[in-house]
Amino acid sequence: MKTTLGPLFIALMVSLPLLAAESRPEPLLDPIPAKIQKGTVSVALENFVQIPQSVESATPARTNAAYARIQFMTPLPDGSGRLVVNDLRGLLYLVSESGGEPSLYLDMRDYDIDFDDSMFPNETGLQGVAFHPDFAREGAIGYGKFYTAISVTSDSGVADYLDDNAENHESVVREWTTNDPAANSFAGTSREIFRIGQFDQNHNIGTLAFNPAAAPGDADYGMLYGSLGDGGGANDPMEFGQSTSDPMAGIFRIDPLGGEGDKAYGIPGDNPFVGNADFAPEIWAYGLRHAQAFSFDSDGTMYICDIGQTQIEEVNIGVPGANYGWRLREGTFATAFGIGGVRPNPVYPKPEDEQEFTYPVAQFDHDEGNAISSGFVYRGSAIPELLGKFVFTDMVTGRVFYIDTDNLEPGNPATILELRVEFFGVERNVADALGFPNTYSRGNRAGLRLGIDSQGELYFLTKGDGKIRKMVPAS
Repeated sequence: MKTTLGPLFIALMVSLPLLAAESRPEPLLDPIPAKIQKGTVSVALENFVQIPQSVESATPARTNAAYARIQFMTPLPDGSGRLVVNDLRGLLYLVSESGGEPSLYLDMRDYDIDFDDSMFPNETGLQGVAFHPDFAREGAIGYGKFYTAISVTSDSGVADYLDDNAENHESVVREWTTNDPAANSFAGTSREIFRIGQFDQNHNIGTLAFNPAAAPGDADYGMLYGSLGDGGGANDPMEFGQSTSDPMAGIFRIDPLGGEGDKAYGIPGDNPFVGNADFAPEIWAYGLRHAQAFSFDSDGTMYICDIGQTQIEEVNIGVPGANYGWRLREGTFATAFGIGGVRPNPVYPKPEDEQEFTYPVAQFDHDEGNAISSGFVYRGSAIPELLGKFVFTDMVTGRVFYIDTDNLEPGNPATILELRVEFFGVERNVADALGFPNTYSRGNRAGLRLGIDSQGELYFLTKGDGKIRKMVPAS
């Protein structure tokens, strides 16, 4: 028996692919059309300290010729007026807030801890450092203790997480105990407290910090926060962004002195996912691509700088239990993985959320910069116009931005303004003035990070020349 297809059926079959194609969203060619404007605040830079030149361990060299890979500066919590500065190549320095020459406090390469930054010197190495709030309180359990976030070889130990997925290296948090907290060079002991496997060379461990607003007796006092990226590669190939079985792609929170039995650290009882079998209990927040840097304001608010894929750079407020959306979201937009059926790397209009995400309080696209680096809320007195503003940088272009911190609302991005930076009385871009050859593309990169002192004043750290400069009022 011969079957004849009716004309209506044939028309419907022909139109289905067309309907499907028409229903696919179009990529956003310019996700944030509005341009960032120069603000009214101008600052100058005052030479503060020259960090010694360091040498890359990889042979042949695998990265740009940074003079010193300085990335972070923060005050010691002991009232001494000392600042600690890290160099990714394994060096810790102490610098006095009053100036003078830096002193080498600790060289990771001198210790049998399997330190290694050769797999990708741009991101691996000595990434973070945090001094326990009881560092100078003799008799306290945290007396003389500080913590480092470092990269080590994969075969040097057994990881707490992802031991079988550590083809490239492993990220380690190590505790150090000095014999004399007042000394300007380290002598003492150390122990490993946390280790996680890294399948690729980038998007690994980043900042370590304690909440400065927590007082003795508070549940948050002495709890150590740290950031972990999604493990590297493009577009989160392991899907760690939304995985909750491992503390990747987010902020973890542990009690570094609370270990019991064979555990080198404890789990704070008020961590948001304690008791949830679907979550690693260390997770404090997740869904971040590469939050290499975060900082606390004096009131305990956490500000997270999350580096985007190819489109959006984010500033997020730290919220316990938050899911920031990566790799389903990038900024306030959808990725291809968040909607399906479209090509990756552009972003798309955000559909209605089928689950709860926490969105940025500020964002910029790659018309304005390439990679958000570090940021702090300004609490100094030298530049009153910046008081209470979150100041942050783009590490590649060297542009410096700021936002008001009053009434920030996730998902309703604040207006970003660009800080005016003067060099010898002339307003210039940091990459133009202090940059060095970029290994990723043509032109110079700024290699710019921010540091902070005990008075809330901010400093520019530039890798190309290894110098730290204090931000002061423009003349």
